[in-house]
Amino acid sequence: MPKTTRAVRDRLTPALADPGVAARWDARDWDRALRQARKAGLLARLASRLAESGLLEQAPPRARAALDSARILADKHRDDVARELRHIARALDGRAAPVILLKGASYAAAFLPPATGRLYGDIDILVPKRRIAAAEAALLAAGWEGVKQDDYDQRYYRRWMHEIPPLRHQARGTTIDVHHNIVPPTGAHALEARRMTDWAVAAGGEGGFAVLAPADMVLHAAVHLFDDGEFANALRDLDDINLLLRHFGALPEFWPGLVRRAARLGLGRPLYYAARYAHRLLGTPVPVRVLEAPALAPPQRIVRAAMDFVLVRALRPHHPSAALPFTGLALFFLYLRAHYLRMPLHLLLPHLLRKAVVKRLKPAAA
Repeated sequence: MPKTTRAVRDRLTPALADPGVAARWDARDWDRALRQARKAGLLARLASRLAESGLLEQAPPRARAALDSARILADKHRDDVARELRHIARALDGRAAPVILLKGASYAAAFLPPATGRLYGDIDILVPKRRIAAAEAALLAAGWEGVKQDDYDQRYYRRWMHEIPPLRHQARGTTIDVHHNIVPPTGAHALEARRMTDWAVAAGGEGGFAVLAPADMVLHAAVHLFDDGEFANALRDLDDINLLLRHFGALPEFWPGLVRRAARLGLGRPLYYAARYAHRLLGTPVPVRVLEAPALAPPQRIVRAAMDFVLVRALRPHHPSAALPFTGLALFFLYLRAHYLRMPLHLLLPHLLRKAVVKRLKPAAA
């Protein structure tokens, strides 16, 4: 990590890597850590880490109250997800099987470590493309409605993206993203969904849902974080990867199988970044042979240095007390990079131009 005065203001990331550092915090450190954790959506997870290390009771009274409240809220979110999955299962009623849960919903349904202390904004499911129309019709009939009503957005999602426009329930206000692929079909890391879904495993519990196989779950988390350009919850997403790697890494042959799987699916570069920054920032015990594996297509030195510069900034808590210089520039670069990876230039440039024009006209229209 950079050794500047501002760099050491990140209290959250070191505490996620080693909760023991909290034993040396003063009142100001506690305040800063809690503000950063709340901004990063990681307050409940920090509380869980501290509790697992026997340090939660050492927190000052006001900090302890905030941490306890965050854990209660996270437990409620987990219950809400379980209830919402029951609603989704009843709505689909086998008409879009197999239904595979992605990201946070999959962690909750499979009782995986990233579900602990996690807050949920929406639920992501994956259904076969040939059944996407049936799934959408069933959800609309059960009370969901489209969020993106603009004709252009509808066309953009349905023609170029790996999901239909988001759906929000009219009564409960919950949002569901219905995917038919893992990544956009025009993306740099495009692949057929069946190359992952054919290896999916039962999630257990109600609803008859499935989740991606362990290696594929890690790869999906990696490509989602490092290709999508959405870094508002980047540290949380990186910690998800950290927890998945620690959990699955205990399985025999997981690491060599993960590397082989990444190479076979063309996802070596996202896995390289995931392993590199999880190890560097959160202390994930990634074997050296994985970090240096040629199959992960590690970038050339100058590209690696540039990505270190931007990602070290993007993967920090997005709170002013943790920001490094040029963070805004780094995030803008990653936003452009994500769009470049998502679609070829002849599609990308008109899309970005239209978004810029619409954004400029909106205040005038209001």
